[in-house]
Amino acid sequence: MSPTFRALHNPNYRRYALGSLISNTGTWMQRVAQDWLVLRLTDGSGTALGITTGLQFLPVLLLSPYAGVIADRFPKRRLLQLTQLTMALASLVLGVLAVTGVAEVWMVYVIAFLFGIGSAFDAPARQSFVSEMVGPDDLTNAVGLNSATFNAARIMGPGLAGLMIGAMGGGAWATGWVIMINALSYGAVIWQLQHMDPTLLRSPKPVERTPGMLLEGVRYIRSQPKRMAILVMVFFAGTFGMNFQITSALMATHVFGKGAGEFGILGSAMAVGSLIGALLAARRVRIRLRLVAGAGLGFGATEIVAGLMPTYVAFALICPLIGVCTLTMLNSANATMQLESLPALRGRVMALYMTIVMGGTPIGSPFIGWVGEQFGARWTLLGGGLLTIVGVVLAVALFARPSREEESDAEPHAVTVRAA
Repeated sequence: MSPTFRALHNPNYRRYALGSLISNTGTWMQRVAQDWLVLRLTDGSGTALGITTGLQFLPVLLLSPYAGVIADRFPKRRLLQLTQLTMALASLVLGVLAVTGVAEVWMVYVIAFLFGIGSAFDAPARQSFVSEMVGPDDLTNAVGLNSATFNAARIMGPGLAGLMIGAMGGGAWATGWVIMINALSYGAVIWQLQHMDPTLLRSPKPVERTPGMLLEGVRYIRSQPKRMAILVMVFFAGTFGMNFQITSALMATHVFGKGAGEFGILGSAMAVGSLIGALLAARRVRIRLRLVAGAGLGFGATEIVAGLMPTYVAFALICPLIGVCTLTMLNSANATMQLESLPALRGRVMALYMTIVMGGTPIGSPFIGWVGEQFGARWTLLGGGLLTIVGVVLAVALFARPSREEESDAEPHAVTVRAA
């Protein structure tokens, strides 16, 4: 099997990848539909869009550390089935409200928050469950393939959602049907989890409940300068730079005067680059901190350039490059955090990582939405890119200056995976 797809030799992982592709396609369809619904209900308010995104990610900030403790204490396969069902129900309710014409923006806020609760408990369990399906030799490849399926869904989902909404008239009624399709897509993940072969899983023994479990995970991460550097980088990128739901929507509607179809195409264009980055990551056998930092700087610089693009076509053409830089940074950070963590602490480590990556959105998205309204949509990209660069430089300055002893031995700074 090609080194790019070597993790697919595992039957459990093959099922997981297929179910994830279906579900992620539905998720990206809902993201476009939910954003479009908010814009329709509020006459194009960037602040309302930012509040919706912030509320959806706020539970990640509040609950993910505790969710990591739950992921270490209970079987992750069953926990994932429960979280997927929770998110399916939230999507179904929002879809019904939109289709029946009774949806109001405050209802979208509430359901986005409830959806986020399911996501908060889903993320650390899902991230750490990958290492139970595949061994350490295939983990980096599996992380890359996870991103590939996620971004293949990003290519199909936004464009499909935009076309469906446009074909059905572009109103709230149309967004509701798209959101209900997402509710059905969660069944694919629940099915594949149910039909896995448990004898092939490398599940660690659930950790017994003890006082201070969460603080134990925090202390473990704080003792590792390399992990701290990664967390600082992804915090700035995730909080201020990766607000694509807002930036793309505002650029499409406010700057270029486009509709739902063109808005969806921007998401697909960015996903093309992300898919390329994911496939490159799946082939990579060594990850160094400098790769995370370089990708972060590239991401920030590319966002700044995107904010200066004069036409819709030029903006769409640079979106794939943003996707490549984003995916390279996040995949490298994710794989490093997993491979260098103790199995008994992996759920808490990934929960804290996801808290930083996704939990900064409630801070950044309302701010970015406000910037878009006050200073123009272009500044959502210019400011986000600049702050990402500042964060990478700060992380390197504070945590990533190696000692002389470390400089003489490069191997501790690399994550090496044996090629298949």
